[in-house]
Amino acid sequence: MLQELITTELLTIVGLGAVAGWVFTTWIRVKHGYPLEGAWGQSLKPTTDNQAKQRVALLTQENAELRAELGSVKDRLANVERIVTDSGYHLTSEIDALRDKALEHRKDEGSA
Repeated sequence: MLQELITTELLTIVGLGAVAGWVFTTWIRVKHGYPLEGAWGQSLKPTTDNQAKQRVALLTQENAELRAELGSVKDRLANVERIVTDSGYHLTSEIDALRDKALEHRKDEGSA
């Protein structure tokens, strides 16, 4: 008798927990704008209204602007890579390294 009561209570708690989890998941999806689907996969919410169309248009415009900016950044990066791989840059960095090495050597001798 006691075993049956515990089993029934346990099944009830598990069932209620599953339902509560489903409700919470659905609430999170609605809150963040994800579409809800019915039992057969049909879209329930959000419906395609004027506000949704405006949002898609704004996101499309923002996407185009970001792509243009990314293209600009890629061009700038290519220029920086060209400058860095240029032989004059390497020569300058080698001269600076030798100059720094000479200064360190002088400091070690105490004449700097």
